[in-house]
Amino acid sequence: MGDLAIRTANREDIPQLLNLMYQYIVDFYKRPKPTEESLKGLIQYLLDNPASGIQFVAEQDGKLLGFATLYFSFSTLQVKRMAILNDLFVIPEARGQKLGEKLFQTCLSYIREHDFAYMTWETAKDNLVAQSLYNKMGGQWSEWLVYEIS
Repeated sequence: MGDLAIRTANREDIPQLLNLMYQYIVDFYKRPKPTEESLKGLIQYLLDNPASGIQFVAEQDGKLLGFATLYFSFSTLQVKRMAILNDLFVIPEARGQKLGEKLFQTCLSYIREHDFAYMTWETAKDNLVAQSLYNKMGGQWSEWLVYEIS
């Protein structure tokens, strides 16, 4: 096996990234499958609008094994930009190789290098594997409760 690279996603990654994101949305989280047009549009939007967010990919031998997505917003209390780690996914056959840690660390390094106030994220209450990773990486429960409405 070749070297593993964690890098910023690019246009050539779109076909493989679409597949990874379908695995994440449909297979892992059991959500309805978005249209290819809408999902591809999201990826292209981030590529065209880096002020809105960024995606990182884990690649080995030309194959994408995982991805992470950061979306950007602002913290009024700290008067700085903040990042939301919205997605962190590694394909099942590549788990246990610390790819999740490497993707997470890349996101953390990015926000620190770009002077963001902080990075926030959430995970399913029953996703104990992810919670273990986030605890290991130094994450802490926020002082804030998360609400949502549809």
